[in-house]
Amino acid sequence: MIRVLICDDQDVVREGLRTILSTVAGIEVVALAEDGARAVELFERHKPDMVLMDLNMPGVNGIQATRQIRAKHPDARVLALTTYDADEWVFDAIRAGAAGYLLKDTPRADLIKAIEGTVNGQTFVDPGVAGKLLTHVAGKTVVHDTTVAADLSPRERDVLSHLARGLNNGEIAERLFLSEGTVRNYVSSILAKLGVADRTQAVVIALRHGLAGE
Repeated sequence: MIRVLICDDQDVVREGLRTILSTVAGIEVVALAEDGARAVELFERHKPDMVLMDLNMPGVNGIQATRQIRAKHPDARVLALTTYDADEWVFDAIRAGAAGYLLKDTPRADLIKAIEGTVNGQTFVDPGVAGKLLTHVAGKTVVHDTTVAADLSPRERDVLSHLARGLNNGEIAERLFLSEGTVRNYVSSILAKLGVADRTQAVVIALRHGLAGE
C-alpha cells in the first residue's frame, strides 16, 4: 500500500486529489495539509511513502517544505504538483529534493503512474517542462558521443531528439507526420536499445551525449 500525503493550499484541489486517489487500489491518502508547515508536521506524524506537494503557498511554501522534509528524511519521496512551469519553480523544486515535477492538469492515469513510479525510485517530469529542466541539469556536461545511440535507426534518433525538447507523443507525431501509436512504438524501442526504464532517463542520455539536435 502506497501511503500518500497531499499538500495544497486550496481545499478543492486537496479534496479532488483525495477523491481521485481513493478509487485506486494500492494507494491510501493518509493526510491532507493546507500549507508547507503543516506538511512537515504531518509527514513526521504519518511517515507517508510519498508527498504530493504544491509549490506556491503562503507562509512555508512547497519548496521550503520539501527541503525541510528531505533534510531530516533523505529517502523521502516528494512529487511536486503545481500549476507553474516557470524555470525558477522547476529548478528550485528539484534542487530542494523533489523526485519529480508534474503540472496539475496531468491526466489521472499519468498521475497515478507517476505516484507508483516515484515510490519505486523513478523520476517523472511533465513533458512541458522536461526540456528546460534537463537542459539545465545537463549544463556543461554534454559529451558528443554517437556510439551511445549506434543501435538507433535514423527515425528513432529523430524521435529521441524531440523527446529531449520536452515534446509528448502527440506533438512528436505531428512534427514527424507519424501516428501517435507509431511514436509510442518508437519510444519503446528507444528505451530498450538505450537500456533505460523511462523517457526521462532516455532524455538525460540524449542531452548528455549531444543527441538532442538543434
